[in-house]
Amino acid sequence: MVMSCAKKIPSMPKDENKPLTFDDLVRTQSNIPPQFIWPDHEKPTTNTPELNVPLIDLGGFFSGDPVSAVEASRLVGEACREHGFFLVVNHGVDTGLISDAHRYMELFFDLPPSEKQRCERKLGEHCGYASSFVGRFSSKLPWKETLSFRFSAEKNSPNVVEEYFRNKMGEDFDQFGRVYQDYCKAMSTLSLGIMELLGISLGVNQAHFRDFFEENESIMRLNYYPPCQKPDLTLGTGPHCDPTSLTILHQDTVGGLQVCVDNEWRSISPNVNAFVVNIGDTFMALSNGRYKSCLHRAVVNNTSARKSLAFFLCPKEDKVVSPPTELLDNNSPRVYPDFTWPMLLEFTQKHYRADMNTLERFSTWVQEKTAQVV
Repeated sequence: MVMSCAKKIPSMPKDENKPLTFDDLVRTQSNIPPQFIWPDHEKPTTNTPELNVPLIDLGGFFSGDPVSAVEASRLVGEACREHGFFLVVNHGVDTGLISDAHRYMELFFDLPPSEKQRCERKLGEHCGYASSFVGRFSSKLPWKETLSFRFSAEKNSPNVVEEYFRNKMGEDFDQFGRVYQDYCKAMSTLSLGIMELLGISLGVNQAHFRDFFEENESIMRLNYYPPCQKPDLTLGTGPHCDPTSLTILHQDTVGGLQVCVDNEWRSISPNVNAFVVNIGDTFMALSNGRYKSCLHRAVVNNTSARKSLAFFLCPKEDKVVSPPTELLDNNSPRVYPDFTWPMLLEFTQKHYRADMNTLERFSTWVQEKTAQVV
């Protein structure tokens, strides 16, 4: 995860009195700084085969058709046991709202660096604007910019997204706030529907996971991957598993998302009519390890910028992440200890760079902390 954007990069031509920004690097990029060059075994590969991701039609399920619900839950279950990724169509999200969310994302990342840095992410925080010039990490930096902000579905909660843009960027950004407040509400609604399908597929009460996430406190992230002159040296986002519960991603028409299945990288082609959905570590724990949080990454290219909208569903802070009793028996004992989402978030922000081992390392960390208290 990346934090701030004003660190000077050696060996790049610059004014010594002015910190080099990511925008400067993207414009000049005659040489890729070593911080952005990934080890040979992690560099992107060419001609990545496409992953056969199930396309799940939610129209029948949302209209109450029980046959459609059974079929959709079957497809979801198969995907989540295998690799944790699937696509959803007829999802009920207004296409105009999706278009607006992409349009305002482009407007934000086109702003001058000084404007974007008005909402700069501070070290140790998970929200705000961030580019790859970071204090926390000094190697394997991602070739991207992001803007992350909180969303709350808590009853009677203020419109935290609108407030965020107004407080950070001023009244001129009120429309930004309204668009992303509405988009997050739509993503929250869609997430709860998908949680019902996950419950059915796991054989637990259909409402169990929906109720658990009803008042979610989630994260929205806008991703911008500029063209890179040497895309074979770097990555837009490094290999990782999402520590959150569920990710709902909308890609633009530029490809770049890749998933590791059976130790081979596969691509997921853009589909503007669909959302890409994947399981995160928190839901992997809720399913007692039955569903996979899969390793994935984003690659860049040398011709086109890529943009994506990512909604990360997270439980309310006081919710204890613990699998339902239906998923526990003598053959399926507890795999992970109880925890709350803020505990895992703290671990990934302060102690461990998210990767495919995050949940295992976090579980050990929780057990060690518990032992110290006892």
